[in-house]
Amino acid sequence: MNFHKKQEFDAIVVGSGMSGGYALMELCRLGLKTLVIERGRMVRHQQDYITEAKNSWELPHRGSVPPDIVNEHYPIQNKTYIFSEATRHYFMRDSDHPYIQDEPYTWIQANVVGGRSLMWARQSYRLSPMDFLANRDDGHGIDWPIRYDDVSPWYDHVERTIGVSGQVEGLSQLPDGIFQKPMEMNIIERMAKSRIESHFPERTVTIGRTATLTETLGNRTGCRYCGECERGCSTSSYYSTVGVAIPRAEATGNLTIKPDNLVCQVNYDETTGRATGVDAIDTETGERRTYNAKLIFMCASSMNTARIMLMSRCTSFPNGIANSSGALGHYLMDHHYHVGARGVFEEHQDRYYQGNRPNGIYIPRFRNLNPQTRHPDFVRGYGFQGSASRGSWPRGYGMIGFGQEFKHSLRTPGRWRMGLGGFGETLPRYENYCTLDESQVDSWGLPLLRFHVTRDENDLAMRKDMMETAAEMLEVSGAVEVEMYDDVEDAPGLGNHEMGAARMGRNPETSVLNAYNQCHDVPNLIISDGACMTSSACQNPSLTYMALTARACDHAVRKLKDGLL
Repeated sequence: MNFHKKQEFDAIVVGSGMSGGYALMELCRLGLKTLVIERGRMVRHQQDYITEAKNSWELPHRGSVPPDIVNEHYPIQNKTYIFSEATRHYFMRDSDHPYIQDEPYTWIQANVVGGRSLMWARQSYRLSPMDFLANRDDGHGIDWPIRYDDVSPWYDHVERTIGVSGQVEGLSQLPDGIFQKPMEMNIIERMAKSRIESHFPERTVTIGRTATLTETLGNRTGCRYCGECERGCSTSSYYSTVGVAIPRAEATGNLTIKPDNLVCQVNYDETTGRATGVDAIDTETGERRTYNAKLIFMCASSMNTARIMLMSRCTSFPNGIANSSGALGHYLMDHHYHVGARGVFEEHQDRYYQGNRPNGIYIPRFRNLNPQTRHPDFVRGYGFQGSASRGSWPRGYGMIGFGQEFKHSLRTPGRWRMGLGGFGETLPRYENYCTLDESQVDSWGLPLLRFHVTRDENDLAMRKDMMETAAEMLEVSGAVEVEMYDDVEDAPGLGNHEMGAARMGRNPETSVLNAYNQCHDVPNLIISDGACMTSSACQNPSLTYMALTARACDHAVRKLKDGLL
């Protein structure tokens, strides 16, 4: 390809989601002229939240995407719970960005500046000291090159910046952070907490820890409980790249954003052993440009980062830049979920709640913490997320009836229902990977990604236990009509927490990155999105991505100023 029109910056950030957004904010704050390259279209805070305040009856299809549009353009994206008529303009069209699946794999992708930070569930949990030791202790995967104490100050830094509400619990497997006041549980959740903790002393039921403000933070106000967070938040009550990171970075005067640009290669100088910049294609005009910088941060999401690096070939790295280990693209992980139980409560039919709380309850991991909690059939563990609620008038869609009496009955809230859904840790396995398929290309002539990802026996044994423990906790809570479920047919990837394609490690022969997210082979090429993860734990990972990104930015800028990069 013939690339031209070179432009120079101090740093380039590829991608603007959870990790890219935090990187651009930190790098600009630290004084670097920073270019952000994003393949998706521009989204501006407030003005581009086009469905934020619309009621369902104001949407042409009342919130549903017509089947013909889904089948043609969104057969994969529509599988995620957050996809709807009100959000589909944020998602990648599968018809525009195909990929190949050796086995079913659900790859959820955003196509906007801000990425999935606009639509994330905001659950913000720290990994624990045990999580950073797990690979070493049970022999699955390689040892992390860092420990909890290395990341803890950066968790503090991120929590102060984004604002996390939550309850202090004093649990070793779920370290406490810097919290705003917790959101309140409703009557059924409080009842379930009391009964579960009484019956199972080793289990804790807490309110979710969410990057949603309950108190004012700077110019951001506390949550109004609108309940439509995935459409955008004009008050910046929840953290996103668009609502928080970009405005802060723009205020420094150091930020340049290039939306609608697809990065297809990281360039490498054989003489200096450093990355020099990236090549990108303007998807609106087809123009091809080279952008140069002293630091390159890859934050395109785990598999897109792997794809770009695998496409970046040169004499020193014929199999992809910084891939002397052969680990690039391998050890893919994603939390497995869509397993648990649900039930009905007959108590407290005279009670209700106000607003649409953008949060649920959380039950931290309680399996395989020590010899007393060890399970004979699997290693690692899982946590539960859930909530209790009463059905409103839309429940009538699934009920039999018509006429005045039927409509009048929908004015009374439905029965209390509660669900507990598990999120399980997956093990890092070389056999789970993505690679380039040279025989098939996209509309820009770039090779497609091919996925080979499966669940293993550890996952399946864990899922059985997740289902059974969810049911037993609901039963001791007083639920009736308890129903277990395991949507085992749901493909890997649907957890939307992809990790591991360029893992951190101590040994350059078995890993891509060092303890500061620098490529062993190319020290000014830094990867701080989910690709860097050496193990997955069972907690939602975005907080960890941001903490590792902040730490990597601080280290890289200091080294750059010392003339060492």
